[in-house]
Amino acid sequence: MLAGGDTADGPPDRPAAQHTDLEKHVNASKNSAPLDSPRKQKTSIKGVPDTSMTMRLAPIEQLDLSAKKLAVIGGTNGLGRAIAQQALAKGADVTVVGRTFRDDPAARLTFVPADLSSMSEAARLGLELPAESFDVVLFTTGIIAAKTREETHEHVERDVAISYLSRLAVLQGLSPRLGSVRADGAPRPRVFVMGSPGTGAIGNPDDLNSEHNYRSMVAHGNTLAGNEILVLGAKDRFPGPAFFGLGPYLVKTGIRSNLLGDGSITHKLVETAVGLFMQSPETYAKRMVPLLFAPELEGRTGLMFGHKAQPILPTQGLDSAYVDRYLRASEALLRRALS
Repeated sequence: MLAGGDTADGPPDRPAAQHTDLEKHVNASKNSAPLDSPRKQKTSIKGVPDTSMTMRLAPIEQLDLSAKKLAVIGGTNGLGRAIAQQALAKGADVTVVGRTFRDDPAARLTFVPADLSSMSEAARLGLELPAESFDVVLFTTGIIAAKTREETHEHVERDVAISYLSRLAVLQGLSPRLGSVRADGAPRPRVFVMGSPGTGAIGNPDDLNSEHNYRSMVAHGNTLAGNEILVLGAKDRFPGPAFFGLGPYLVKTGIRSNLLGDGSITHKLVETAVGLFMQSPETYAKRMVPLLFAPELEGRTGLMFGHKAQPILPTQGLDSAYVDRYLRASEALLRRALS
């Protein structure tokens, strides 16, 4: 799930309970799809390892990113912020997008304010970011749907708006320009989409906005499926950049606050448990930054990676027809929000 992603500026009560909730979510999101959608498959909340592929990434200590430009959509909090700081420390020019800038001003660090619960603002951002010079764009902003349905001022369910549809809106304006003014011979520009790929969520394109029989984890399943589908469907919708999916599993961030109640006893207990037993945002970032710029990814697209930068298999059943159907439903919802 977007379990380790960033709040929008945004579990186990015990660790074992978290696994139960996640497994229920995977089943719920699969069962929300129409009867003709595929169901049975091997799944894991960490993703199923792709044994056909091996990555030998350079340790972050060996990286020199002084010629690279990274944009982190959601880079002011949580995992996005941690990744931005690690890339900045290795010499990259970093642009972070979010609602609240939490870091000290620094050379090579640019802050772009944006409220990504608004589709009109996400669309504007996609047109105005200086994407022509970026090497890599990373999407991390996300929440988990609340127990009671929430809606933005554009009448979009809040989780799907922040965690998925805003990314589609940004990409429509950004993707055609990405990396277009870099020097000849520069690697193909890359887009990384953080979510929960390979965990079996296929969502429900017939109720993408969760307007019928609302359940928080079913609604969140729509965002999980959507983000994996963005990666799988990019070659037809967004030709040019290479696309990759990231699944951070469980990391201590603020993402669960919307579901559990920010600052509630349950929320504090959950984050304490996650912090004790799972990797920190800094550890995750040190694993991901080498992947973002890995030469081994040149000539590849559509791959998914787990919480330790290991290749994982995509969700079964997300064939081209279903991917197209899901994206058409997403585009229709985005047009409705923008009208």
